[in-house]
Amino acid sequence: MRDSDALFQSLIARYNEPHRKYHTVQHLSECLAAFEQVRQLVPHAAEVETALWFHDAVYDVKRSDNEEQSAQWAKAELEAAGSPPESVELVNSLVLATKHIAVPATLDEQVLVDIDLAILGASTQRFAEYERQIRDEYFFVPGFFFRHKRRAILQSFLQRPRIYSTAPFYAALEQAARSNLHRAVGKNATSQETPI
Repeated sequence: MRDSDALFQSLIARYNEPHRKYHTVQHLSECLAAFEQVRQLVPHAAEVETALWFHDAVYDVKRSDNEEQSAQWAKAELEAAGSPPESVELVNSLVLATKHIAVPATLDEQVLVDIDLAILGASTQRFAEYERQIRDEYFFVPGFFFRHKRRAILQSFLQRPRIYSTAPFYAALEQAARSNLHRAVGKNATSQETPI
């Protein structure tokens, strides 16, 4: 891994890219703060923390391989630093888990994914800000198409038996997340925005 200060500056620069509105330093900071609350639960805390730093390091809304690109960057940095191969592979798999296409299997994955999804159970005000930020990131997508795709994504979380896999996140955020999601799904279903 290159000099830690240089890597830190490179990561922060990525999270500060002007096209980002949600996947920013604000999101990274919220994730790291949530991690500190549950660090003691995680079998591989160093790898989970590293994965949090890298999970949105590459973010281009017009690409579908952001997680893969982020994982590759993390892998290159860790290999250059001489990290053990098992740690490199764990970070790689953890970053890929943030694609949210499968229910996380290991406790490390469960904690990481719960942290990444904590925004769904945020306060009403923060969740509304998050929704605006996501829309701003996808400003170029016509309104009717954005609402259709967004509704499908949010409904996919509602259809899960549990949004949060770990007990602390489930107890703290599950009810609020379902309330936020139901409200957002209803809004996306009833909006009368004129198609572009």
